[in-house]
Amino acid sequence: MADFMFVLKNFLLVSLAMNMCLIWKINYDDEETLSSKWSSWGNLQQKFHFHGSCFNGEKNNGRVEEAQVSSKRTEILATTSYVASTVVPDGGESVVINLDHGDPTMYENFWKQKGEKTTVVTSGWQHISYFSDVKNVCWFLEPELVTAVTRLHKVVGNAVMEGRHMVVGTGSSQLYQAAIFALSPHNASTPMNVVSAAPFYSSYPLMTDYLKSGLHKWAGDAHKFNKEEPYIELITSPNNPDGSSRQDVVRGHKGILIHDLAYYWPQYTPILSPPPDYDIMLFTVSKSTGHAGSRIGWALVKDREVAKKMTTFIEINTIGVSKDSQIRAAKILQAVSDSCDNDDDDDESFFDYSYKLMEKRWKKIREAVDKTRLFSLPDFSPETCSFSGRTFGQLPAFAWLKCEGDVDDCESFLRKNKIYTRGGKHFGASMKYVRISMLCRDSEFEVFTERLPTIVS
Repeated sequence: MADFMFVLKNFLLVSLAMNMCLIWKINYDDEETLSSKWSSWGNLQQKFHFHGSCFNGEKNNGRVEEAQVSSKRTEILATTSYVASTVVPDGGESVVINLDHGDPTMYENFWKQKGEKTTVVTSGWQHISYFSDVKNVCWFLEPELVTAVTRLHKVVGNAVMEGRHMVVGTGSSQLYQAAIFALSPHNASTPMNVVSAAPFYSSYPLMTDYLKSGLHKWAGDAHKFNKEEPYIELITSPNNPDGSSRQDVVRGHKGILIHDLAYYWPQYTPILSPPPDYDIMLFTVSKSTGHAGSRIGWALVKDREVAKKMTTFIEINTIGVSKDSQIRAAKILQAVSDSCDNDDDDDESFFDYSYKLMEKRWKKIREAVDKTRLFSLPDFSPETCSFSGRTFGQLPAFAWLKCEGDVDDCESFLRKNKIYTRGGKHFGASMKYVRISMLCRDSEFEVFTERLPTIVS
């Protein structure tokens, strides 16, 4: 009887495995179905995790090997830790490249070299309390992060720190929401208008109106805003998606400005003197150092009452910000400052490494575009960087690519050629434009720049 039960259990196990494989095969058999189902970031992660963990099984440096679609041997290179994009089959022709998201995985190689210098060990008893510094306006802000941020801004010269209140958030996205909450009158008869000059960051409209709050509403392109009403204008500089330097557009007497300076770092743009001295400035580790997964951003705020209201929003929203993430971010930022102060020629600073990588990638994508008449890229005037002393034009984290000629929907056109991007309509711009991430892994970028010149209309 015992032997029979053992055989029965094994039979059921084999049967279950065969059925799971059948379900998987049906789900992946049609490439068009795959494209439509994987359009969202969450679906991408779930699919890779399921396929890689259950069917591939083999590990490479702690990561699951590349996911493979059985029927058409289509291999997906996407910016997610579930995928190790090192081996490209058949010269890359069957590879789907996802450059929609600005996932900064290009920084992985630099941080791998740092080893113990950026390792944080946390004991089980540490970081238990909600509170960090009850005397601070932002009571959940870790003092170590304040020290690290202050030092780095002084080293780079990209923000005035004196006379500022620092507010930490779960990425700059939460800080943006906290800022418009703090700046919108809570007793007004109509919602506060929120505008930004097109092309604007695609998440601004979504985040502004997501909760359908009576406090604020998305009012669109700042160039078209002509109401005699209070407004908040968002200035992202360098701009996401097109990389241009920005100033406020509306310039009305009823306006309040928020400056999103996520990309104002010397690997992307020349740092100019004097440092920015705005009322509200937003920064994030995701684009400064590449640690998007830590979800840490900070705001530098002049007005104490505005900083208090922003803190209240985050308190209600998430009851503070992860201490573990703050401590890790502080360690990373200190390592960046250390690398800049290090006189050892053999130890390349973080910003030198990142600048050279961005310069190389922009040279490569321009060469690819120059080989075809189908596409064009914006040009940027060179300026001298007060941090590095280099004279160069912008090296944006995203390429604002335009499809020339008869191609009216650039996003769909590139998708047919297995390049996933984000179309201009999401940024309040023409569909002839797409935003392309420049921050992916080397293998993805190589396939992309090799494929781009081969595309025909």
